[in-house]
Amino acid sequence: MRTIGHFIDGVESNGHSTQFQDVFNPATGEIQARVALATPADLEAAVASAAAAQPKWAATNPQRRARVFFNFVALINRDMQELAELLSAEHGKTVEDAKGDVLRGLEVAEFVAGAPHLLKGEYTDGAGPGIDMYSMRQPVGIGAGITPFNFPAMIPLWMLSPAIAVGNAFILKPSERDPSVPVKLAQLAVEAGLPKGILNVVHGGKDVVDGILAHDKIEAISFVGSTPIARYVYGAAAQNGKRVQAFGGAKNHMVIMPDADMNKAADALMGAGFGSAGERCMAVSVAVPVGEGTADRIIEALRPRIEKLKVGPASDKASEMGPVITKASQERIKTLISSGVSQGADLVIDGRDFALQGYENGYFVGPTLFDHVTPEMDIYKEEIFGPVLCVARASTYGEALNLVMDNPYGNGTAIFTRDGDAARDFAARVNIGMVGVNVPVPVPLAYHSFGGWKASAFGDLNQHGTDSIKFWTRTKTVTARWPSGIKDGAEFQMPVMK
Repeated sequence: MRTIGHFIDGVESNGHSTQFQDVFNPATGEIQARVALATPADLEAAVASAAAAQPKWAATNPQRRARVFFNFVALINRDMQELAELLSAEHGKTVEDAKGDVLRGLEVAEFVAGAPHLLKGEYTDGAGPGIDMYSMRQPVGIGAGITPFNFPAMIPLWMLSPAIAVGNAFILKPSERDPSVPVKLAQLAVEAGLPKGILNVVHGGKDVVDGILAHDKIEAISFVGSTPIARYVYGAAAQNGKRVQAFGGAKNHMVIMPDADMNKAADALMGAGFGSAGERCMAVSVAVPVGEGTADRIIEALRPRIEKLKVGPASDKASEMGPVITKASQERIKTLISSGVSQGADLVIDGRDFALQGYENGYFVGPTLFDHVTPEMDIYKEEIFGPVLCVARASTYGEALNLVMDNPYGNGTAIFTRDGDAARDFAARVNIGMVGVNVPVPVPLAYHSFGGWKASAFGDLNQHGTDSIKFWTRTKTVTARWPSGIKDGAEFQMPVMK
């Protein structure tokens, strides 16, 4: 059986690991590999490798570092099909969806090839008598990323690309559920010219996470996962004096105004609600039609689309939606669907009994649609992270807006309308970090920043865009005066620029 090791100092190996975890094929339920779980000695080896390599990498001029990323991008493009198939086999999403996972991460690697420009500081000539002032951005040293199972290519690339491009070394702790792609990306980075030790990958659970949070040589940490764990990571890392950004869960709403094109809105809900089996932090899990007529029309438009949705394994090119990641996830989603029924929601389409011949042991849940969902129900309050779409009817635009704003999460939201005034008002007033206008999944492109509000994000700086350059660097400001500008005698008053 294939064993997936750590990637430390440019080499994949099991290191000191004595424990291993099974990696399943979600479509069949079969064990397809095992992954080594790091010991404290493995984490120490990764940190030591990073610490030895980082000073020379930081001293490498930014343009030369950028060339490594040009090569890295080319290699990812070269191996795109292999990466997508590897990702699909462990995660369960379709191959085309997996390619999108890789591509959205690739865009950030492309963006940080412009780091030489992004790292330019500021300069003021003659700020005072004989005084010049300038600022520079310098790497923090060693950074770490803790990433979830649902995007095993995209989110690691979102973290490691800016961190490394600005001169840091990086330790990646990916999900142990689908660990192969992060190791493959590290191998490609070394092939692209990245010095050994600058990117290390260690696998493991909470003990490894806690080791990262406490390690005195790790200066900055980026995390993506559930809100309870994001809170924990943020608090523990901050208490240990580290810079930290921690991104949590979501409950994303899509408001549908009466003037919206119902066919386009329904198509948008299908992709946003059921793409990747709903296992996206930006998935739309709540549709909010304004008015009873709008609600009836969107349900009418959704029903035949859901009934025709092709659910199957990634190996079937006709599949539009695959399984969820684990048996435990499958059971949790089914339990939440049952709670929706018992708490009074109307179950329009039930995916609990979905079965696929030849894949009876796979972790499939059929697409599920609820109507008349209300905020006190568990299916509304919890992030289901599965192919379940809830319709929560609103009588007015104001009621719909308040429903979105009252939710504790603030990752993404969207409005579908032809009314520019409504769209502009919604975008301006809603307390959500990412907003789509006739765009159901408003994930920004790499040169803008990604991040939510409220219980969806902890920390001041977002992922990718210029925020990522700021997060992975520290600003140093220099005030310089040369002998010709220095007066004789001590100065005891507060310095001022006259």
